[in-house]
Amino acid sequence: MQETEFSNGEPETSPPVAEIQPPTEDPSINEAVKKLVKQWGYDHSPELIEEMVGTVLKMAQDRMSVADLKMYNRSLKELRYAARLFAQYRPVRKVSVFGSARTAPDAPEARAAEQYARRMSEEGYMIITGGGDGIMGAAQRGAGAEKSFGLNIRLPFEQGANVTIDGDPKLINFNYFFTRKLNFLKESHAIALFPGGFGTMDEGFEVLTLLQTGKAKMIPIVLVDEPNGHYWETWDAFMRGHLLKLGLISEDDFHLFRLTRDVEEAVAETVGFYKVYQSSRYVGQQMVIRLARPLTDATVEELNERFGDLLRSGRFVQGKALRQERNEPEMAHLPRLIFTPHRRNFGRMRLLIDTINASEAPVGS
Repeated sequence: MQETEFSNGEPETSPPVAEIQPPTEDPSINEAVKKLVKQWGYDHSPELIEEMVGTVLKMAQDRMSVADLKMYNRSLKELRYAARLFAQYRPVRKVSVFGSARTAPDAPEARAAEQYARRMSEEGYMIITGGGDGIMGAAQRGAGAEKSFGLNIRLPFEQGANVTIDGDPKLINFNYFFTRKLNFLKESHAIALFPGGFGTMDEGFEVLTLLQTGKAKMIPIVLVDEPNGHYWETWDAFMRGHLLKLGLISEDDFHLFRLTRDVEEAVAETVGFYKVYQSSRYVGQQMVIRLARPLTDATVEELNERFGDLLRSGRFVQGKALRQERNEPEMAHLPRLIFTPHRRNFGRMRLLIDTINASEAPVGS
């Protein structure tokens, strides 16, 4: 079973039957719920739907306040709506762009965001922004409405939709920050951060925390400044001079992101992450990395020598798709790197991926 919080829209194995709980403690109610789900015509992991219905019934039994019920109901509706929309674009990789809504359209960092989004769209990516003005509006202009999503938040000030995405069906209006943030991370294959305020810091630290703790799949994070800017340089100095110095983070955590003042370098960093590495998932205690091409025997040996500290047991080995991955037939042909990791030190895991991407192709491939 996949334990990471976010899956980039990729299908996951249904949890083992032992992990699914009966909807309620009442067998007659359980049978009624099962009959209802079957009558509705749902046959994909029906046990999960039955358990979800049971959770709602238990919420009624708990006599929750009307305010709580309204919040849960609205949250679920927002998540469902967004999931239906993103499902139409599942095969396309997406990059979320964060930055200040207050940045002037002609500011150097706004021009950089517009150029980055345009280049990423040329590379086949779609762009996700908060749907507002400033950096978000610049990125939306660069990508164009057709290749954009806007995840807008309802605020009493400064967060109307920008002119590029306003009125587009791919503009989603959220009432809650947490449902909006969940979709940013769940649907993104990369993150680009431009200079911004509390919101940008919040999104940046959120994704870094999830990567650092292994609660999200590894994705590239680029922190992009204007050509002569010092915004992220200053941020990095604070991180090293205070958090690292105090032992609150580790040196390996700095592998989770890249700083740059060059848009083309940011594009290369984002796209290059998927040069050989394609995706990953857990199958039981094993981690399976899907690869665009096989690794040479020498590369596999190098990984065992350099990254043995990541292994809880065994070695890095190449193989084919595991039986538990049969629900992802579109990836069945890809070669695999399979290993049993310690689930910690994910900065080192990022270095492992970089080493895979930098490896030489086998002769004749």
